[in-house]
Amino acid sequence: MAVSSAERRFLDKVSIDEPWKLVETFSTMPRWRPEDVNASADVIVGRLRALGVPVEVHEPEIYLSVPLSASVKAGGKSFRAKPPSSTLSVPGGLTAPLVRLDANPKALRSYNRDIATLFGGSIRSVEEVKAKVGGKIVVMSGFGNPALTSLIEEWGGVGLIAVNPGIDIHWGTCTTIWGSPDLADLPRKPKIPVVAVNNPDGRELMAMADAGSEVTIVTEMQEGWFKQKVPVVKIPSANASKDFVLVHGHYDSWDVGVGDNATGDATLLELARVFFENRADLARSVWLAWWPGHSTGRYAGSTWFTDHYALELDAHCVAQINCDSPGCRWATSYHETRAFSESAKLATEVIRDIVPDADVKIMRPPQAGDYSFNNIGLPSLFMLSSTMPEALRHEKNYYDVSGCGANIAWHTENDTIEIADRDILLTDMKIYLLAALRIANAEELPFAWDATCDEFLDTIARYEAAAKGLADLAPARDATQALKAALAKLAGASTSASKKNEALRDLSRTLVPINYTREPRFRHDPAYTVPPLPTLAVAAEIASMPTDMQRYAAVELMRGQNRYVAALTAARRVVEGALG
Repeated sequence: MAVSSAERRFLDKVSIDEPWKLVETFSTMPRWRPEDVNASADVIVGRLRALGVPVEVHEPEIYLSVPLSASVKAGGKSFRAKPPSSTLSVPGGLTAPLVRLDANPKALRSYNRDIATLFGGSIRSVEEVKAKVGGKIVVMSGFGNPALTSLIEEWGGVGLIAVNPGIDIHWGTCTTIWGSPDLADLPRKPKIPVVAVNNPDGRELMAMADAGSEVTIVTEMQEGWFKQKVPVVKIPSANASKDFVLVHGHYDSWDVGVGDNATGDATLLELARVFFENRADLARSVWLAWWPGHSTGRYAGSTWFTDHYALELDAHCVAQINCDSPGCRWATSYHETRAFSESAKLATEVIRDIVPDADVKIMRPPQAGDYSFNNIGLPSLFMLSSTMPEALRHEKNYYDVSGCGANIAWHTENDTIEIADRDILLTDMKIYLLAALRIANAEELPFAWDATCDEFLDTIARYEAAAKGLADLAPARDATQALKAALAKLAGASTSASKKNEALRDLSRTLVPINYTREPRFRHDPAYTVPPLPTLAVAAEIASMPTDMQRYAAVELMRGQNRYVAALTAARRVVEGALG
């Protein structure tokens, strides 16, 4: 769709001047230690107030794990290393035999815990891998991610050395706990030390593992509850609507973190300025929030906000938009745009209205990136922003990373001012502004729930085919088709926009959790991959299971399908209720 004259008035107000000043300031401010994070929040708050934008500053206590130092010692040598956040602190060192595992590099980039996906045919069973790694420190290629760490621990490994792909070592996190832990989360706190090393050193350590060497891991962490600042701007609409769009991103970073995420912080600052100055032209409110605890708390800032504002988000938030790594060097493509199915059309149109020739491909968001709202059920779009064209990335021989517009400075000391690009940042700011504006000012909420139903039907068909006759998903398919038919009736009905919007908002509270979560509403799923329609996902595995396990899987599937059908039936009733 074309940009309207009303939208153009907003877009014409977007300027690079104030946001670039923040990028430059943050390029000199490391932002991962708790005191430095709070100091950078003060900068954001000061800039907002100088621009005349009212801002609330919350100071919750959130649980953080801050890496201090690490090393690896083997064969009479000491190797430089970094510990991911939430690793076990062993300042006195842990010594054990070294063992090597080989895995699929692409799978290690994700948060997948499936052995077949991770290792292909190199490991045939859990028993085999337990016998291999039990009591040993594992060295393997990849990043020390949460899913992999939890598996090594479950298999009896006593430590993990992640060999990063290049000459630099990347910071990261290794816990599956999402946000500050509660009592139920605590057992999943990592109980083994994890470190990352660079590729040349890692290859040497792998050779030592093949020779049967021992290794010593040393890690030192700062852990506990810390007061961290959460700046929140609430821009009221002209009609004082309680409904709002949430746009958010993290302001803590590894080192100075310019591309991840000073550019995102600057984008939020500019959106706050433009929306506040033009608030008389908003039909719904716009909230903007900056999170601490993204890097060292596994999204502890956004999770605190979700918990604290849970009922208000449930009642009035119509969508969330995540802003991470916009405006990075060479990032002129949008072929890895993240959005839920119902938001895909909106995201695509917004990008192409700002960048007419953009290569836009929509992908399912992973369990990452401050998507701390799935269990409430918010329609969602964006996570990472523009990225480098694949041809250019291959030309530069860059490996895959999860931010900074595909620049491999991601999560390293090299994520400095040259990673940001003024012109690309200006473009991305306009994309974010237009996306939020179209939701805020839409007479009818612009989410295509029929597309979500189509996604569900595709998933059901794929699972049923994988089951090879061992799973009957006809009840799930019928319930989905019935919901899609009801949505078609609602689209053509003369029902008022306000009544339709209320129904579609309530619909999202059912459809998003059933597609993205296993935990009950208002809890947070672990930080590893959730398959589409997780209550039905066992159908895709049942045919490959031993015969004696298939009966158990059938029981799980029956219960999961009951939950799915009940959820879709409830969603259909919401839609039918709006028809009168």
